[in-house]
Order: sequence, then C-alpha cells, then structure tokens
Amino acid sequence: MTFLELVYQTLEKHNGPLTISQIWDKSEEFGFRSKLASTGKTPIKTLAARLYLDIRDNPNTKFSQISKRPATFYIKDRKVTVKSEQLQVEEKTSFNERDLHPLLSSFVYVDSHFNCVTKTIHHEKSRKKKRGMNEWLHPDLVGLYFPYKSFGDDTIKLINSFNDCQYRLFSFEMKIKVNFSNLREYYFQAVSNSSWANEGYLVALSYADDPELQEEMLRLNNAFGIGFIKLNPESIEQSEILFPAKYNEAIDWDTVDKLSETNPEFNKFIKSVVSDIAGEKIHLEEYDKVLIDNDIIEYIKRHNI
Repeated sequence: MTFLELVYQTLEKHNGPLTISQIWDKSEEFGFRSKLASTGKTPIKTLAARLYLDIRDNPNTKFSQISKRPATFYIKDRKVTVKSEQLQVEEKTSFNERDLHPLLSSFVYVDSHFNCVTKTIHHEKSRKKKRGMNEWLHPDLVGLYFPYKSFGDDTIKLINSFNDCQYRLFSFEMKIKVNFSNLREYYFQAVSNSSWANEGYLVALSYADDPELQEEMLRLNNAFGIGFIKLNPESIEQSEILFPAKYNEAIDWDTVDKLSETNPEFNKFIKSVVSDIAGEKIHLEEYDKVLIDNDIIEYIKRHNI
C-alpha cells in the first residue's frame, strides 16, 4: 500500500475529515499501517509531504484540504457534514508539562549538541513581587555544558592552561503540543524566559503537521533566535532539533542576577555550577535525574505519555 492509498482508505473508512496525525493514528487503528510499503525513519512526515504535493500538483487528485487551522483533509467531492468547529479535537492528557522534564533532561544529556546537565526551575517558589513583575521571567529548565565532562585529567589541565574552557548555558521552555493557535504565545514566552542564555529553546512533545506552521516557526527562529526541539519519548535519543537556536556570545547577566535573586532554585543552580567548575567535577546529584533505557520506558508508561 502506498502512502496515498493509505490516506484514501483511512478517510473512506472514517467517513469524515482528519488531520495528518489523526490519519496516521486511524490508519493504525484500521489495520492499514502494517500494509504500508515504507522503511523510512519519519513516515508520518513522508505521508504529509505526499498528500500536500498530490493536492497541489495533481489535477486528478482524490483529496482536498477542508480547513487550514487545523489542516484537515478529506476525499475530494465528498460532502462534509461536520461543522468546522468540530474538526479540531482537543487532546486530553493525563500528564503535565513537568512530567516531560526528565525526558528532555535525558535527551540533552546524551545529545552531542548539548551534552549538558539540567535543573528544573519551579516558578511558584520565587519570592512574591508586584503583580506582573515575574511573569514570563522563569525558564522551565536551565542547562549547562561542561567542556570537561568526558575529558581526562591531563586534557583538562591543558585546556585550562590555554584558558579555553567554553561553558555554555541553555534555557528551555516546555510545552505538550504546539499548533497555530498557541505558537506565538508559547514562542514569545520562550523569548522572554530564555533569551538571556547562550541558547534558548521551545520544547514540545508534538507540533501540528501543518506546512504553514513550519514556515512560521522558521520565520520566528530567524527573527528572534529561539530554537525548537521535538521530543521523541519512544526513542529519546532520536528527539529532534527542528530549528537550532541562535548562539549568543554574551549572556544577559542582569537577567541571571534577577533570576538568582528571585528564585532560590535558580540560585542553587548557580552555586552548584560555580562549585563544579571550581572542582572540575560534575556532581550529578545536584541536577535533574537522567533516565536511561528501561527507566525511560517505565517512566512514560507510568505517566501515560
């Protein structure tokens, strides 16, 4: 079965418009996905590309796009009996954003771009200020890359003699799902919370399958520098940096000082970093726990992620 055959069979059996992700999920439910002739790593992206191109370039296409936000599709010339406001189904989850923190911590610890340890910052522990003063101030997680994490003692001494230790501070804003209706709100929250660091990221478990959304993400990334990460809980090492963050040579120390003064957890993170740099040793117990292998599988099952 080709991708387009899978789409057609799924829409016909469902008898109504679906988003890309819903088509993919329904195709599994209906037993079509096992018949798909594909061995690619990201088949849902291939499905989306094939469908969009077929609608755009094929005058004899069997499909039509019913709505844009969210992008939904149906069989061409079929009557749509569902009202547009019913097309978007709110996804109910039994977990919250903070339940995703250990997954992000585990990804950035092993990923070669980050290779960092993280610390969750609980904004509710901050000292109370005037209403609005602390809004969009706190990152969800902060991270630090230690250049000597995997180096031997002699290499560390040589690096220090060259004064070439390049520490990097990261800041992360965590969300469950990003779509067109919340993208800008979430993105500018990340801009406000994370632009002080060397690199700042908006992280989500899923992004809506919509080319317009991808274009807007790229535009925002080019304009403001905050990057995007998509978590993959089934295989955490294969989580993706969709758009890399712009690297800031200079850290905004005024914001660091304000965060340190306002939030005791951020202040503790700074003290841990200073101590570890001075001792040239990372005390992992001071940072968020990193999950490995079976721990990750058990964690996502326990939290129903």
